[in-house]
Parts: sequence; structure tokens; C-alpha cells
Amino acid sequence: MGFAIMSMTEAAANRVKAIVENSGPEAKGIRVGIKKGGCAGMEYTIDLVTDPNAKDDLIEREGAKVWVEPSAVLYLLGTEMGFESTTLRSGFTFTNPNQTSACGCGESVELKPADLAALAAQGNAVIPAH
Repeated sequence: MGFAIMSMTEAAANRVKAIVENSGPEAKGIRVGIKKGGCAGMEYTIDLVTDPNAKDDLIEREGAKVWVEPSAVLYLLGTEMGFESTTLRSGFTFTNPNQTSACGCGESVELKPADLAALAAQGNAVIPAH
């Protein structure tokens, strides 16, 4: 049994499916990554996928497809992607055990690579090879 890089809530899966349905026949899902930026050091990135990259890891829930950039895998191991809609904002959320802090506005985070030895000790030893 494989180890999923990330999981997604039902609300996130529903939002991914809505994005794909509203983006035309070429849309396949979304791609999640990270980039340097913001006051805390890193930001999550989300892009529409029309041509999946074979090197990306794929997670699926109820027909929703999310690809994860290889460079983001160590920072996203164990993360749950959600979706929330409030009076002030709507968007994807990331509950990430590798997050060490966040900026006050919530737009950027500080992340550390996942501890692979600790994951292996917990029985989550199947890490994708790239």
C-alpha cells in the first residue's frame, strides 16, 4: 500500500472538480507546489493542469485530481488540503505538519522538509522515488 503525499477534504475535492468543469475540456485538475516568497519565506502555488507532468505525484479524491510538484514533496508530506469560504475570503487551505510559522496575513509560511526517518518509524515508509 502506497503512502499519499497529501490528502484532500471533500470540500477541496468539490472545489477542484468545479474549477476543472469551469475551465474547459483541456483542464484535467490542479497542480500544487511551493515557491520562495512572502514575509514568512514560502508560498503555496496552485495552477491549472491541462497536460500532466509525468514526474508529478497524483492524488485523487472522488474524481478530483491534484498533482504535486516533485520539488514540493518533502515540504508537503502529511499535508491535508482543504477549501473554505468565509465572508472575507474563499480559497484552498493547507494543514501542514511541516509548517513552522506563518505571516500575520496568512499568505506565506515557513516550512521545513519532512523528517523521513520519523515517517518511516511510524510505518509510513513508502516514499515515492523520483
